[in-house]
Amino acid sequence: MRKARALLVLPIVAATALAACGGDDGGDSAASGGEGSLSADCPATIVIQTDWFPEAEHGSLYQMLGADYTVDTEKKVVSGSLIDSEGKDTGVDLEIRTGGPAIGYSPVSTTMQTDTSITLGYVSTDDAAFNYDTVKTLAVVAPLEINPQIIMWDPATYPDVKTIADLGEAGITLNVFAGGSFLDVFVAEGVVSEDQIDPSYDGSPARFISEGGKIAQQGFASAEPFQYKNEFTEWGKDVAYELIHDAGFQIYAAPLAIRAEDKETLAPCLKKFVPVVQQAAIDFVNDGARANAIIIDAVEKYADFWVYGEEVAAYSVETQKELGLIGNGPDETLGNFDMDRANNVLQQMKDAGLDVPAELKAEDIYTNEFVDPSIGL
Repeated sequence: MRKARALLVLPIVAATALAACGGDDGGDSAASGGEGSLSADCPATIVIQTDWFPEAEHGSLYQMLGADYTVDTEKKVVSGSLIDSEGKDTGVDLEIRTGGPAIGYSPVSTTMQTDTSITLGYVSTDDAAFNYDTVKTLAVVAPLEINPQIIMWDPATYPDVKTIADLGEAGITLNVFAGGSFLDVFVAEGVVSEDQIDPSYDGSPARFISEGGKIAQQGFASAEPFQYKNEFTEWGKDVAYELIHDAGFQIYAAPLAIRAEDKETLAPCLKKFVPVVQQAAIDFVNDGARANAIIIDAVEKYADFWVYGEEVAAYSVETQKELGLIGNGPDETLGNFDMDRANNVLQQMKDAGLDVPAELKAEDIYTNEFVDPSIGL
């Protein structure tokens, strides 16, 4: 998922103050947790490996950090007390680790295999499938319902293009990162043709702008539309886009997964922790200011190539709610998995000739056992 932003530098100075604010929705006793609620059943520190630098798409994690959080600039880790939706200390700590370059761009699943101190990690559907024979992971909750990844284009240059399939029919060049699973699937399904794909995208807006929008390009619904209109002043106007999800490839982009072998040990913890994650996602999407302030503070202290500011973070929260990137599944529950949807994705990957175990099923890599069905937007 994060390949789409691997080298994107946002020209914003991160400057904001931490705001003491919570979500609009309350939670039940399981979601609220309560003082010391996780200490009897969970590790002293719950370690979560993310797939990229801190950003608003990770907001549900940062929503659970207490005011005592600290930023380790050398290890690129943010840690502190793990709080519930009412701000109560659950009795354990939360450690959020940066992914991407911080782990050598390795898939999160393989990082979890070699570093057993990680409790949970962001393991996308394709990551879980590609690496299943090496490391079996089991996702237990999906803070993001919909993958934010998009293909975008200039609506002024291509006024008749409304979808990725339209781009395919028109033969428009798709400037993308190499190796995206969705590309293989879309080529196999005839949505686009292989000769349209230019895998030279480096995350920079330079080519899209210099060519006047004559090419299409990958990005994220929760970032690029805002950036191209408001930050990349040489462009300074709207872009059009379609979500990869809406085009028919509906992976779970950032579910929290454990090593499958740890399920029995972690089960008592997960029964209490997963509802806290569900409620944190709701609280964040209803009012993300506090978590975003932590995210921006961490990015600023890291002082790396990744820069992230208040305006794009606020746009991300708004877009995540508007598009249902954070949202309920087909029922009234946030964070659970639709096995039919996931099995369809796995079949698409198999049909495209991707390296996925032939007998792999959604039930092998996902479980709703720990999700509280009463928690939803």
